[in-house]
Amino acid sequence: MAEPSGAPETYLDHAASTPLRPAARDAWLAAAERHHANPTGSHLAAREARRALDEARSRAASVLGADPGEIVFTSGGSEADNMAVRGALGLRGSGAAVTTEAEHHAVHDPVERSGGVFVGVDERGIVGLDALADVLGARNGDVAVVSVIAVNNETGSITPLPEVARVVRDLAPGALLHTDAVQAVNWIDVAAETAGYDLVSVTGHKVGSPVGTGVLVVRDGVELDPLIVGGGQERGRRAGTPDVAGAVSFAAALVETTEQRDASVERLRVLRDALIDGLTDRLGDRVLVSAARTNGDRGHIAAGIANVCIAGVQSEALLFLMDAAGVRASAASSCSSGAQDPSHVLAAMGVPREVALGSLRLSLGHTSVATDVERAVEVIAASVERLDRFEGG
Repeated sequence: MAEPSGAPETYLDHAASTPLRPAARDAWLAAAERHHANPTGSHLAAREARRALDEARSRAASVLGADPGEIVFTSGGSEADNMAVRGALGLRGSGAAVTTEAEHHAVHDPVERSGGVFVGVDERGIVGLDALADVLGARNGDVAVVSVIAVNNETGSITPLPEVARVVRDLAPGALLHTDAVQAVNWIDVAAETAGYDLVSVTGHKVGSPVGTGVLVVRDGVELDPLIVGGGQERGRRAGTPDVAGAVSFAAALVETTEQRDASVERLRVLRDALIDGLTDRLGDRVLVSAARTNGDRGHIAAGIANVCIAGVQSEALLFLMDAAGVRASAASSCSSGAQDPSHVLAAMGVPREVALGSLRLSLGHTSVATDVERAVEVIAASVERLDRFEGG
């Protein structure tokens, strides 16, 4: 990407990583200065570090609807997802992994490598309960783990998690039930929605703590084959010296995000709708929004995520011009950046390839303001017009 020349930054990639929250930054700095000792040790400094780690564990647990002993600190969402899927498969030795066609690659790829089963999604990007029931019924209980994303990282589609849980418990009662809730904390009550789940993945850099922090909730009594061995940390579930400062910062960000969630959802939904409507006003029916596939209903989409496809342009070229003008966004999941093929999520939703090639994921967060939306609409529209002129010769 070309470096912008004096262009002010308009950041619309919060779904990839959101800026540090001041509370999380302060918590990290204070913990990093004070707790230099290994919390697994026995001397005074180690015990103080352990107390800070235990307090962070308790704070995270209270937000996620878990007991402190059910919190396993990880390096982030990808590790947590892999720990859930691969850990369930490795311990059980038999039974398939089942997931949807619209999962993040941290779930999709382990399931694919294991020869697992994929369930289709509807035009909203949400797993069909009847389709899930058919797959589970056909397996006749031969299922080790079922993983369904809580809020889709590309489209913002919200899964009805309690309804999914009822289907799984009825037709595959022996399976572990996991959800990738990495994108969810900002938008839904994760504690309430995941109450029936055995495993829940959350990461820090989506809520305003440093990259490299995260959690897998492992309910009491659930056993997993650990990915990382060589120590007894995290009750033997994840070896390695704990990152005390990271855990403390993660807990601070998690608590603040949850406390502010209702107000943020209300505020950011207005901005998100203004962004979509502004682009539609400027570019007309060239703009296909995931919500438009359900007659404009946006009730199933997280408040801060707008996935739009702009016909007649390639997202790579469009993003280049946007970046040069200071507008930061992505084509789909940040983990798919650089891929030549369009999003597997949009393909699963039935979006034609030629349309998906013009996809943009525009995502808002705790630092977003109305002027970000106004400037984004202007820059994106101007960039599309510039590409049109180029194509027209």
